[in-house]
Amino acid sequence: MGEKTVVICGPNGHKFLFSNEEKLFTVFRTHSMQRIFRSYQSKNPSCPPPPSLSQSTRVIRQPGFLKPEALARYLGEMDCITKELLQSHWEGKSEIQTYHFAKILTLTLASRFFLGSTNSSSERMVKLVHYFDDITLGLHAMILNVPGMAFYRANKAAIAIRRELIDVIKEKKDEMSKGVKMQDILCHMIVVKDNNGEFMGENEIADKIMGILVAGYSTVATTITFLMKYVGERFDIYEKILKEQKEIDAAKKEGELLEWEDMNKMKYSWNVICETMRLTPPLQGTFREVLTDFTYAGYTIPKGWKVYWTTSSTNKNPLYFQDPQVFDPSRYEKCDGPIPYTYVPFGGGPRMCPGKEYARLAILTFLHNVVMKYKWELLVPNEKIVGDMMPTPENGLPIRLHQQY
Repeated sequence: MGEKTVVICGPNGHKFLFSNEEKLFTVFRTHSMQRIFRSYQSKNPSCPPPPSLSQSTRVIRQPGFLKPEALARYLGEMDCITKELLQSHWEGKSEIQTYHFAKILTLTLASRFFLGSTNSSSERMVKLVHYFDDITLGLHAMILNVPGMAFYRANKAAIAIRRELIDVIKEKKDEMSKGVKMQDILCHMIVVKDNNGEFMGENEIADKIMGILVAGYSTVATTITFLMKYVGERFDIYEKILKEQKEIDAAKKEGELLEWEDMNKMKYSWNVICETMRLTPPLQGTFREVLTDFTYAGYTIPKGWKVYWTTSSTNKNPLYFQDPQVFDPSRYEKCDGPIPYTYVPFGGGPRMCPGKEYARLAILTFLHNVVMKYKWELLVPNEKIVGDMMPTPENGLPIRLHQQY
């Protein structure tokens, strides 16, 4: 709202955007996002401007926490957490609300991975699940900070989460001062210095970590939820997933956890996840700011304008996907695959989502553990999907469980 904005979409638009990141475009956060995730910044107009958001996000990308070798070390713990949560939340129950569980799982995983959290810290974050939901819905809301409005709820939620995160940061600093060695993004943010040799303040660290948790929570939880929906509708697809996962499990010793090589064998399972993200994209689009005047498709876009890039405008176009409304994981098995730039759930170019591999491992780990223990059926087959910024099943996707023998 209040910004001169153009929309770029389609294969040519995707390619143009990916090829010109930081040349013609830079990242732009909505004004509501800036208010929620930049509470640490001075409101004094005489103060120098803060680093751009594109600069501040480099602290996440630089250390390599999200690279395969780092994720491989975390995979065993991810497998353990998933098993523990499935046992504590599903064992002995006949009905489950999938979306609620998916949010608990993904927030627990994100807390452990990004915060290096102990059990108590993870539990502290999980208690705030409803606050993370409020933030997600408020990120693209009008800035009306009055009761009853989406931004008001999001801002109130951010204050609550920030308070908890600052406590976690203080605890982490205390542990580090005692010589406890840790390797996680929170520790890196505590010790990293800016160009002036200054450490980040606790409020700044809390805001950045909160942004990472929101990003690593809502999109993964949404994909897991709709994965359960589409697989629950197609027993033939469930059987193929189970066959693949049983082959992986048969090659492991009893009690042995998942490893990187196992994930690379889950080709059909990953195709099912890709098809889930095509039919129900967890992210609708992102914003950019124009760095210099440019011409595209016959239009001149001035410097300072904003660009809204839609990630999913091609997903159901019959020009690019045959029978686009049909859930068909086999479409990714073809040697040529989708036409370039028609399927970009994680973006592309230098700003491709840094959490792509993290999301892949989290969802595959969940799928492996679920199909090895359970079959399920949808209790509301034609459940309504509501919009907002994230597609959400109206009743939370309730399912009936059956033990896998």
